Parts: sequence; structure tokens; C-alpha cells
Amino acid sequence: MTNTDHTPLTEPMSPRETPDAAIAMLDAEGTVVGWTHAARQLVGYTAREVVGRSAAHVLPPPEEALRAASYAAQCRAQGGWSGTVAVRHRVGHTLKMTLRLSLLWGQDASTRWLVSVTDIGTLSSGAATDGPVRESLLARAPIGIVVHDLQLRCTLVNDVMEHHVGVSRDRWFGRHLNDLFPGFEAEALEAVMRQVLESGATKVHEYRAWPPAGRGRAHVFSASYFCLQDADGATLGVCSLSVDVTGNRRARERLAILSEASTRIGSTLDVMQTGQELATLAVPLLADHALVDLVESVPFGVEPSGRIGTTSRRPPLLRRAGLATIDPDVPELPWVREEVVHVHPASSFANALRTGGAHLEAVLDTDGPWVDHDPVRAQKVRDTGVHSLMVVPIRARRCVLGLALFFRSEEQTPFQEDDLLLAEELVTRAALCLDNALQYARERNAALTLQRDLLPHHVRRHAAVEVASRYVPADMDRGVGGDWFDVIELSGARLALVVGDVVGHGINAAATMGRMRTAVRTLADMELPPHELLTHLDDTVRRLNAEDADAPDQDPAVVGATCLYAIYDPVTRRCTMARAGHPPPAIIDAQGHVIYPDMPAGAPLGLGLGLVPFESVELELPEGTLLALYTDGLVESRDDDIDVGLDRLGAALARTGSSLEDLCSQVIEALPSQAPADDVTLLLARTHGLEPARVASWELPNEPAAVRNARQAAVHQLSEWGLEYLVSTVELIVSELVTNAIRHGGGPIRLRLIQHQVLTCEVSDSNTSHPRPRHPHSIDENGRGLFLVAQLSRRWGSRSATDGKVVWAEQDLPIKAVAV
Repeated sequence: MTNTDHTPLTEPMSPRETPDAAIAMLDAEGTVVGWTHAARQLVGYTAREVVGRSAAHVLPPPEEALRAASYAAQCRAQGGWSGTVAVRHRVGHTLKMTLRLSLLWGQDASTRWLVSVTDIGTLSSGAATDGPVRESLLARAPIGIVVHDLQLRCTLVNDVMEHHVGVSRDRWFGRHLNDLFPGFEAEALEAVMRQVLESGATKVHEYRAWPPAGRGRAHVFSASYFCLQDADGATLGVCSLSVDVTGNRRARERLAILSEASTRIGSTLDVMQTGQELATLAVPLLADHALVDLVESVPFGVEPSGRIGTTSRRPPLLRRAGLATIDPDVPELPWVREEVVHVHPASSFANALRTGGAHLEAVLDTDGPWVDHDPVRAQKVRDTGVHSLMVVPIRARRCVLGLALFFRSEEQTPFQEDDLLLAEELVTRAALCLDNALQYARERNAALTLQRDLLPHHVRRHAAVEVASRYVPADMDRGVGGDWFDVIELSGARLALVVGDVVGHGINAAATMGRMRTAVRTLADMELPPHELLTHLDDTVRRLNAEDADAPDQDPAVVGATCLYAIYDPVTRRCTMARAGHPPPAIIDAQGHVIYPDMPAGAPLGLGLGLVPFESVELELPEGTLLALYTDGLVESRDDDIDVGLDRLGAALARTGSSLEDLCSQVIEALPSQAPADDVTLLLARTHGLEPARVASWELPNEPAAVRNARQAAVHQLSEWGLEYLVSTVELIVSELVTNAIRHGGGPIRLRLIQHQVLTCEVSDSNTSHPRPRHPHSIDENGRGLFLVAQLSRRWGSRSATDGKVVWAEQDLPIKAVAV
């Protein structure tokens, strides 16, 4: 089939020297009439020694002369011959060769024989064998041959060449390529032949042609060009050997596309972005237009419920994740990215979703049942000239995640089976990326849900502090981390503020965070000072490490964490804090001055570095002081030093007059524009002191008479606060606690009443032993005091003090009596 539409005959490539085979020309009687430089390199004979002599006497060893005669007879009978022969080198040794004799036709039915020879011995020695003519000789594939004279007019041609380009041999003789195939590309081939005539070197060039058997599809041929010499070494002409390398070319193109796919598809864990990357890669390498539609649940991290072969007759809704076109400026394209796609149940798209099988429609039927479903879009498809379609389902673990659609409009060649194979390869690679992203999204959503459920949903209003918080998960590449914060009410109107960070990301880090938060709350209920709490927490984390070891004979998998624990007492306006490898808090006074207190850093938790004990520091916080606790994700970034992050945080927090919620938003907005590489947690607390009128205390002697005095003082104070309805209950509690202090303690006794969210009654003594409630029998005379206190109180407990202990009990207050 000729190139009637003047499509370029060749694709210009840089000519390269590749002596694929030795060439000799024989006349009808078997006499050598032409020789090549490659033949001389292979067998050692010069043109003067060979041309004009019989090939049967020159090339085979003497004992092969009889066999040569039979080869010649067979060639005449069959129009050619190929096989393995032994050839004598000029210096005497024997070469094992693959030899092919090809019949050439000249004008007036004259004939010549072309001898193509390849040394088999070079294969075992590791020599290069990637020349197309060499490969064709070894595989005995058809080779098209044309001989041109010094003026580049065709003088000889074989029958294979007629099949290659669809031009009968009679039309070749006496003509230039430019006469047969007008255009620049024919001139390019003739330019290569001129180079061969001038240099005598072998050149290789590739060109395209449309053979009759190609059904309209271009084939790629690789042509090797040789100079033919006479006995004097003068050039007779140039010979070209052409091999159809279409399959090799397509294989190389396919490998190149697949190689490109491995780097361009799946660059992120965003399923919508992955869909767009697949569409972008396919155009124009494979198609003129490409669409990627995902089942609507997939972008939200939810795997489709239906399996291949079990999907209901109603197709799922799809969402367009990818769209690419060879001409994006065309305004009438019928597709929009991120649109919701309704699939007609009788269409090939629905069938691909149900069965998971690909569909090739070489000639697109625009009159199918889906046309009635969406006639406007069908008309736009016709207007854009789309004529060929491939539908490839995106499959992963027996689920169809969506469809990839490929269209051709500008490229007139319809899709073929090999195009479908390539499309399936591309989609399979994209499906792996999508499935990985889907699994990651599922784990990320689970981790986020777990973490949000474990973090405080809200903090109860407190007289001691105002609180606001923010939590920002890490970017998609890193995943949800193990940040946590907490606000814990302690006895005596005190409040504990906690921020921690578990090493790692994902659902395991979130689960470990939950265990850490529970441990901190449990330890906080023991009323431990910050440094002691961190010591116990370190022991807890190390025990968790040991329990989570994969096997008894393996080292435990290390789970590290950092933590900052602070206790604020609104009665004294003092804050006691300690940290375990965590960034220090920011303290901002009412004028906006920011400091980061100098406090011992401590070792991270769970790493077995407890040689240096944790230390607490105590600071006095003026009224209205702002305390900022945070994780390292807020101040550390990929590009900046931590000091830059601390300065940025301080600048955001120094804005006075803003509410805590606004301050939280300003701090988060001040973060670098890119998504954080680590979780970001911020806890702000503005401190307030309790008014002196809401605290009353008395020093009591350690004697029985002090019990009556304590009751009277408490009753009088309750009356001043308007809490007369609590008198009888508080009288009994005070009586029991003071009596226990006199009976079991020593030294002076102190009674304190605090009115805040609740009414707290505290009794202090110098004994360090903590009370333990008993369950007395019916005949016991003692042991019921603490039992009664527990029954009458909202809650009760004890805590250590610097000079002994404090036993406390709380009573609920009506809303109007609560200090806000």
C-alpha cells in the first residue's frame, strides 16, 4: 500500500554505522560481481581477489565444493536459500556462518543473487547482535532488497520489497525514490545513500510505509545501506536491506511508556491526583483523549462494596478523577473533571463495571443505547470526531475501582488489540497506586477517627483558666501522628495541662497515644507532682514496649514519646511543670511579652534514658498570663530551623486583645503554606487567680477540741457564701476529716474551704501516710468516717504536700453559685 496521502515516508534518525552482515553480489552463473567492505572484514578477501571468480570456489573450503553445487541448484529451483554453512577465511581457518541467498530482479527479467552472511561465532563470544538485519538473517525473516546505481536509480529489487511498500517491481527500475514517493522523507533516504557512496561505510535508517497487509496501519522498517565494489575496489552502487521492525518499535515504545508510567503515576497518595496522572500520561502517547472515572466512594477513602461479578444491575455513580485531551482549547469537549458520572445500565461502561473485563470498540458506535440516555453529550462526541474507544476497568483485589476510557479522534488509525494490551498494563499500574492510596486513606481515616475520639471534645469552663485548642493532622505522605493534649481537673481548684507526642504515624501511633493519655489521667488522679508523674509515665511506656515485643527472644519494639505536664493552682497563682524531651511552653504576659522558660529538658519517655531524673520548676503567673503548650510540628518544618518556628509562634501569640479561639486560628494560619510534615497540636490557657473572698482557711491545734471549732468556722463561712443548705453535710465531713487528722497525724492542722466550680473542703496534717477507706463490720466501733465522707461527697481523695498530706472532699454547687 503506497503512501497516497503524502504522509512522511520516513522518520529521520541519526544514521549509525552497524555492519549487520557481509554482502556479496553474484550473477546468474554464481560469479561474484560485487563485494563489500563488510565482506572483506568478515572473510579477509579483497574485492580484487573475489570479484570475477566463482563463489563456489572462493568461499567454501575445498571439501564443501560439491555441496555448493547442490546449494546453487536449490536456489534456482526455490528462488533463494538460507541455512548454515562453513566458510574458509583467507588466512585458512573456518568460520561457521548463517548464509542467505536472495533472488533480485532487474530490468528485462535479468537476475542477480545477493549473498547475506552473518558469523555465528560472534554470538557465543558476546558480540553485539542487536542489528535488525543480523537478527532477521538469524531468524530467517523476510528482507527487502533494493540496489541503486551511482545516480541512485533502482537497478535491482526483490519480491519482498514489493510486499513492504506495495509498489510492483516493474515501477522501481530506473527511478529514484523521490519519483516513487515524493516528499522530503524520500530525499532524506537518498541523502543517507549519498553518505554511504561518499564514505563507503554502512549506514542504518528507519522509515515508515503502509504495506497492503497492514490494513491502513503504518509499519516501521529499518534499512541497512552498503557500498558494492568491483574488482578494482571502485563503487558500483549502493544496496539497501530493509527489515520490518514494527513489532520491535512498538515493543520499545510500550516499554518506554510503561517505564514513564512508573515515575509519573502514583506520585502522591491522593486518588484524584493519581487518576489525573494516568489520563495525562495516556495523551498523546496512547490516545487523543483519556478519562479516568472512579467509583464515587473511592475519593472518600471507602472501598466499593460490590465485587466483580456480584455487582447489582444498577451501576454505581462515578466521579471524574482524570481528564486529558490532545487539544484542551476546544470549548465543546463533553467532559468536565470532578463531575458526577451516571452510567447507562446497557452500555459497555456498565458491563465493564460488572464483569471487570476490558472493551475495545475499534469503530465507535455513537448510536448505542447510551445515546438516548445522554443525547447532548453523544452529539458532542460526534462533533469532536471521536471514532475509536477503549474501556478498561480499574481493578484491585476483586473490586472495580472505576474505569479508564481512551478515545481517538485526530489519530485516524483505530485502536488495535496491542493498544488494548498497553492500556491494560497502564491501568494495572495505576490500579496498584490507587489501591495503595485507598488503603492508606482508610487507615488514615481510622487513625483520625480514633485520635479525635480520644482527644477532649470540649473542656468544661473553669474558674482557674480559659482554654482553647487546635489539632492539625500531618500531610498525606506522613500520615496521622500520635499528638495528644488534655485538661484535667485536680483537687483544690487546680488544673493539669498536658501535651504529648508519640513517635511515629498511623493508626498504631494513634492507639499508643490513647494508651498514653489514659495513663496520664490515671497518674493525675494520684495527685502526683509533675516530675513524679513523668517518672511513672516513663516506667509505663517501657512496660508497654516490653509487652508489645514481637517475640520473647527479640528486643522490644521501641515506642518513644515526649510530654509536657503542668499544674496550675489559681489560689497561689503558681504553675509547676516538668517535661520529658518536649519543647518548652511559651509564656506571654498581659503586655504581649513572650518568654520560653529555661527548664530541664528531660529525656523522652520509653527510651530507657532515665539516668537523669525529671525535674519540676515552679513559676508564678500574674493575672491574665497566657500559657501555650504545643508539639514540635508547630515549630519545626522541612526547610527552617526550630528557632524560626519559635519566633513565628511568639509573634502570633504576642497579639494582645484577641480571644483564645482567634489566637489559635492566627497561630495555625501563620504556619508555612505547605501541609505540615508532622501533626500540629496547640493548647492555649489564660490563667486567672481565685478571689481571696472565695478561699477561707484556719490553723487548728492538734487536740480534740479543735473538731468543734472547725465545724463552727465552716458553718460561719458557708453562711457568708450563702450556702446554708450545705451546712449539715459539710459539718459532718469537716468533723470526720479533722478527727482523722488529730487521731492519726501530728503537728498543727489546717482547714481550708475553696468555692469555685465546686465547694472543696481540705484538711492538712503533717502525717505523710494517706488514708485508706475500710469496710467495717456491723460490730466494729470505728472505721466508718471515710465511708461516710465518700457517701456524702461528690468525690474525695488525698495528695502529698511538702510538709505532710492533704485530704479533701468536694460538694456540688448550684449554677448561680459557681464562680466563672
